Amino acid sequence: MSLHPRRRAVAVQWPTMLWLTIVWVLLWGDLRLGNVLAGLAIAFAVTVLLPLPAVASGGRLRPFGLIRLVAHFARDLVVASVQVGVQAFRPGPPVSAVIGVRLRSSSDLYLTLTAELCSLVPGSIVVEAHRLTRTLYLHVLDVDTAGGIEAARQSVLDQEERVLRAIASDAQLAAAGLGPVPAANRKRGVTT
Repeated sequence: MSLHPRRRAVAVQWPTMLWLTIVWVLLWGDLRLGNVLAGLAIAFAVTVLLPLPAVASGGRLRPFGLIRLVAHFARDLVVASVQVGVQAFRPGPPVSAVIGVRLRSSSDLYLTLTAELCSLVPGSIVVEAHRLTRTLYLHVLDVDTAGGIEAARQSVLDQEERVLRAIASDAQLAAAGLGPVPAANRKRGVTT
């Protein structure tokens, strides 16, 4: 006999409820039984009464693409942190801009991942995301250091491509205009 859908949802979300309870206890800094039970009650209410919609990616994990994404992101963090640090001591205000970048993929998941990765790099932050037009609007702190407006746009598109090549399916890559990387280019590190 199968569980009622609502009961099954609670059973599936026990790791989330446990995590939320741990966060609750850590935020309050009190490990007493009453606080743990209050955390469980709130975690239950959040996961059962306010469930998030399921996110269907339809993609597949590509280990080499994921390694490339993480390595490039780590490099971006270091380089951008140094650039922002130098900018803090440079006289005069930086030349900043808000740019719009239309992404290739129409998936909410990939738009969100790209936006988050771009926002986590110092010197740029996503100020708005238009889901229907697949456009991200970013504030770039120093356009000159970023290589100009077009270079900043290309940087966002490159980030999206790395996200897609890390976790998108072949069909999603083709829909975004990014076919698989030819074997000859893979050896040289060239992407299409």
